[in-house]
Amino acid sequence: MKFKLDENLPELAAGRMRELGHDVHTVADEKLNGADDSVVLRSAVAEDRVLVTLDLDFADVRSYPPGTHAGIWVLRPKVQTFRAIVALIEAGFRLSAFERTPGQLWVIDEQRVRIRDA
Repeated sequence: MKFKLDENLPELAAGRMRELGHDVHTVADEKLNGADDSVVLRSAVAEDRVLVTLDLDFADVRSYPPGTHAGIWVLRPKVQTFRAIVALIEAGFRLSAFERTPGQLWVIDEQRVRIRDA
């Protein structure tokens, strides 16, 4: 899978994902810092990338309906530390070995992953 990390995630998270062998772009890499959410998602869609973010706005299925993108992972850590964020991303990786991501919204926290499908 290919991923795009939103600007609210640390660059170190992208580095860790790359260490694990994933194809990762960041919003900062593409000079989209400060861009509207719809622009960020359009970029992810154009590149067939799963968007990984802390931004709850992307969990709004009315604005970003499942089935219209390659996938969105909204991370909900109890504390926003590098370790907590990477742990949630790694949980997403483990689940993606069994569950398809394309077109789905995943809200990932320490207890569960809630999945919305088209």
